[in-house]
Amino acid sequence: MNFQIRQFLIHLAGCILFLMLPLLFAPDAPDSFNILRSQPTQRNLIAYVLMIAFFYFNYFLLIPKFYFERHYSRFLLATFICFIIVVTLPSTLFPERRPSGPPPNERMRSKMPPPANQPSDMQAIPPKNYSPPPPPPQRDEGQSPSQRGFTLFTLFNIAQHLFIFLAVAFFSLVLKISNRWKQTEKEKINAELLYLRGQINPHFLFNTLNNIYSLALEKSDNTATAVVKLSGMMRYVLNETHQDFVSIEKEISYISSYIELQQMRFGNSISLAYRVNGDTTGKKIAPLILIAFIENAFKHGINAEEDSCIRISIDILSSELNLLVRNNKVHIEKPIEEHSGLGIENTKNRLNLLYPSRHTLMIQENEKNFTVSLNLQLT
Repeated sequence: MNFQIRQFLIHLAGCILFLMLPLLFAPDAPDSFNILRSQPTQRNLIAYVLMIAFFYFNYFLLIPKFYFERHYSRFLLATFICFIIVVTLPSTLFPERRPSGPPPNERMRSKMPPPANQPSDMQAIPPKNYSPPPPPPQRDEGQSPSQRGFTLFTLFNIAQHLFIFLAVAFFSLVLKISNRWKQTEKEKINAELLYLRGQINPHFLFNTLNNIYSLALEKSDNTATAVVKLSGMMRYVLNETHQDFVSIEKEISYISSYIELQQMRFGNSISLAYRVNGDTTGKKIAPLILIAFIENAFKHGINAEEDSCIRISIDILSSELNLLVRNNKVHIEKPIEEHSGLGIENTKNRLNLLYPSRHTLMIQENEKNFTVSLNLQLT
């Protein structure tokens, strides 16, 4: 599945789950038919929709423009304004219905009939020297229990929205910082790969031209064929190796052309065994990731005065590739700079960048042989 489509589906599922929270925790949640008609539920839904909008507004605009640019006061001010909108707009669209009228106990007393032993009006007239008793202490009945409950519910609702709003703001900030860190790491890896490829290509060209130069000195009939093969190899290097991964068929064709050039150069002076097993259809590999080990075998394993034996095998399985290269160790007089092992070191770095935790490289060396065994988990 395309990465962008997968990301869209993940965000869509997250938004739907987030919007289900006010429905699941609504006071009238069991009444599934009237739950959407409830004003508290409607207000919560609007608030959650606004929080989703704030998440993307914060992710795409506020964090890159203010937070990453270190305008922290503007970032906090914009966040506070967004919170005020989240809290006030739902109540504006769906205002609370405040309880009105006298308290319930007063309404009950007004409806009660007078007592049976209530004195008549004449009897109720007090004497002239009568002083009424002091009134009983009045309770603060400015708010009825229902009104006090409304106030507590409003404060609780604001506190709940504040907590969720801060969680959304924190999550968007962490996600943006994480994505930016990954993007920075990816750019760093790409820069390192470009540098390594810039070293590999001249190394490849230098070795191959040396092979053709040797054929030209011998006035070999294979010189023209070697030039054609070099042209195909250069076309592959120029057109394909800018990608992180290429088809294994093209990489194997490149390796086969290189080995044929070496056979043209050395003829029957070396014992060479080269085989490829397995199905390459639909499989990909990092370009020029195998050739360094094969070049090394020809570079350090051939001497006309000694027995030179090179064995190369490539086994392609369903999800992995195994490379085995073995050559005899022979005595070769070469300048110090040519013993630097630049190709192998670069390949090790590329393996660590492109196949982290997905490759195993073993290099064994004794008095007679040099062996390289590589296992790659294919993509």
